Amino acid sequence: MEVMIEFIKHYFSKELTVFLTAMLPFVELRGSVPLGISLGLNPYNVLFLSIIGNIIPIFPLLLILNPVREYLIKHFKIMEKFFDWLYKRTLKKSDKVEKYGAIGLILFTAIPFPTTGAWTASIAAVIFKIKFKNALLAIIAGVIFAGIVVTFTSHLIFT
Repeated sequence: MEVMIEFIKHYFSKELTVFLTAMLPFVELRGSVPLGISLGLNPYNVLFLSIIGNIIPIFPLLLILNPVREYLIKHFKIMEKFFDWLYKRTLKKSDKVEKYGAIGLILFTAIPFPTTGAWTASIAAVIFKIKFKNALLAIIAGVIFAGIVVTFTSHLIFT
């Protein structure tokens, strides 16, 4: 992941680097916000770019994760092991989602810990068959809350 971020930083503006970094799985806005603030960008701009960048992958993940998974498993047997691992990993971290549905997605996404962001929440929403609209709104709410927390914390650390 570090190599990807360094590549992005080398070829793109600071703002685009923050935006693209927020779209990456595992990194998301938990990484893009501190990166942007450490690059000297305005924290409000960093927050906005990170939220938008982190929200964009939610749409395709919620809409096509199951069809893509089924296609890949059908054509590449190794992918079945990957998706089993991914789903088991997600299930370990998503007890709140299973218990509380869309409200659990907000909490799951809002907690600014590694692997509890929009990507994992989207996978959890698909696993627990949460309606697209409910999942989308819940994950966006969680992303916004996490963005505020991470921006505030990062601003304190880097200034």
